[in-house]
Order: sequence, then structure tokens, then C-alpha cells
Amino acid sequence: MTPFAGPLPPEMARAVPLLAGTLTVSGLVLLFVRNVELRRRWRTWCVTALVVCGTLGFGAPGAALFAAGLAVVGSVEYVRLVGLRRADGAVLLGAGVLLPLIAWLRPGVLTLPMAGVLLCAAALPALLDQDVAHGADRVARTTFGLIWLPVALTGLVSLGDLAIAICVSVAFADVGGWCGGRALGRSGPLSRPLSALSPAKTWGGVVGSAAFSGLALWAMDAWTPLRWLAVLCGCALGDLLESMIKRGAGVKDAGRWLPGFGGLLDRIDSLLVTLLLLGAMP
Repeated sequence: MTPFAGPLPPEMARAVPLLAGTLTVSGLVLLFVRNVELRRRWRTWCVTALVVCGTLGFGAPGAALFAAGLAVVGSVEYVRLVGLRRADGAVLLGAGVLLPLIAWLRPGVLTLPMAGVLLCAAALPALLDQDVAHGADRVARTTFGLIWLPVALTGLVSLGDLAIAICVSVAFADVGGWCGGRALGRSGPLSRPLSALSPAKTWGGVVGSAAFSGLALWAMDAWTPLRWLAVLCGCALGDLLESMIKRGAGVKDAGRWLPGFGGLLDRIDSLLVTLLLLGAMP
């Protein structure tokens, strides 16, 4: 992975104009579109772009802060969705703060032995409670949450300068999925849903995600076959994974505080799986 190169690395210098140009053009188009939901999403996009560029622009410290913030908020939503107890949630929140800091200050610590530490931390509350009835389920849900959120988000730090390009390409993939679904997913073979977990997601959306993410990676000079595949698979699997969790919880959105999207997990589900896939690549 590429280490952070400085206050304005080449990836940031390419990503900022791409984001600014895209948001400007889409904002002008929305002036002639009477769709309140799209306008609400566009405003959220603008704020998100500022936060992402503003934090990642500070290099590893900013990335660690950004990752910790996402991990904490995402963990709160996850705890509520799966019904974890306070002690289990505390493990998630603690890991959400500590792991990004470790990835910044002591990256060599995040190796296979750390997995054993995380497993013990996930099991400790249930063991202390001597929870025979629900202990195994609590440990499984907490362990999944640790991998899905804090562990995945350390990728924002370990990816270095490449993190901004991945964040932008995932965002473009999400937009491409929506556009592809609208343009190609209404009839024909591409209208078939990916899964019953998320019937609104069609193969037409996958085609749109592939095109938009590939274009974004190419525009930022960050395209490789493996990165493109990680983003594409991350977007498809991430959405289905969160849909499965939400359906299990009987809710439509992970939260209500993010205008146009619902909760934070509704916004970063694709990024989480993408970061995990990239972390497994050489």
C-alpha cells in the first residue's frame, strides 16, 4: 500500500477536481429536476465530500480520525440493529477508537495475533455474564461487527494516499448503480434483481457501478484490475450484506439522521466491504 506522501498527494490533487466538477454539474442539472429526494442527497454528498477531503488531506492523522469517527457512529447503529448488550457494544466502540489509532501509530501491530486479541475481547462480556443461553450468538455478532467496522476502516489509514481514490470510486460506483438501475434495470435481462435480500438492486445497476467506478479510478490514475474488481464486488456485496442485517432487524434504514440516505451504515456499506477486500490483496 502507498504511504501518505504529504499534505497534497497526487491522488488528492486528482480527486478534488473530479469531485468538485461532478458535484457542480449534477447541482446544475438538479436545478431543472423537481425531485426533493435527489436534491437532499446532493446536499449530503457536498458535505460528505468536504469531510472526506478535509480529513484525508491531513494524511495518516486525519485518516485515523476519520476512520474512528465512522467506526464509532457505525457501531452505534450496528448495536441497535442487531440488539447487542451494552457490554458488547462497548467492545465495538473501544475497538472503533483504538484500531484506527494503532493503524496510524503502530501499523505493525495489526497482524494475525491481533485477531486473537479481538476474538477474546468479543467473547469477554458473554463469558463474564456466564451467558449460556445467548453467549455464542453475542460473541458471533460482536466478532462480525469488529471485522465489518473497526477492522475494515483501518484500511483508510493503511491504504495511505490511495484511500481518497478508493472513497471516490466507491461513491461513483454507488451513483452508477442507481443510474444503471434506472436506465438499464427496467426491462430485459438486466432488470433481474441481484438477490431477494434487495429486490431494487438489479444487474443493470451492477453494469452502471462497473462503468462509473472504472471511470473514476481511471480519471484518478488509480485503476488496476484488482482495485476495480474490489470496488465492484464491495458495492454489490456490501449493499446485500447490510440489507440482510436490516431485514433481520425489521427496519428500512440503519438510521434517520443522514438526509437522503438514512443512517451512516446505509452510506458506507459498500466502502466497508471494499476496504476488507483491498486489505486481503497483495
